[in-house]
Amino acid sequence: MIYEPRWKSYVVETTGPLFTPEQCQKIIQAGRSEPKQNASIGLATKKGGVIDTNTRTSHISWIPFSKMKEMYADIEKVMKKTNGNHFGFDGMQITEMAQYTEYPSGGFYDWHMDSDLQFSHEPTVRKISMTCLLSHESEFEGGELQIEKDVNKVKLVQGQAVFFASFIRHRVAPVTRGIRKSLVMWFGGPPLR
Repeated sequence: MIYEPRWKSYVVETTGPLFTPEQCQKIIQAGRSEPKQNASIGLATKKGGVIDTNTRTSHISWIPFSKMKEMYADIEKVMKKTNGNHFGFDGMQITEMAQYTEYPSGGFYDWHMDSDLQFSHEPTVRKISMTCLLSHESEFEGGELQIEKDVNKVKLVQGQAVFFASFIRHRVAPVTRGIRKSLVMWFGGPPLR
């Protein structure tokens, strides 16, 4: 029989916040200063995604690398350490711009994966996804990140992140009060084999 190593895990929460409340506010300001769009479903293809409010209701923007170099460097450092300690994927690096996301009251994102089963659709090989909570947890209710593997809801505090394998189904439950602000990133490397 072949077994996965005991150290391996496909869902890893940071032990504490990656960013201070002040740093979270700077990321929020950077995200809000970029063009806002209604979030779509489907990976970025030449045709783009599809807006489907039965599956996803949120607003997003993309934070350019040049605008938040220090943020990108900090996240990449944590991702590489997390990958080495838990995932063990080859050649991991930042492959896409960070997505700033706001879920208003009623906003949600139903069950999905961040990897497409049609590999020809993918712009990169997504292996690890990250969600970092930017809002203070008292600013909203609902909106929990739920990862299928764990069945339980991931309760993050402001500035804390969770890294998980992009092929695991997950969702953001409906926000019932306030606005949930988060930073989402994906990391890739050579194709899985």
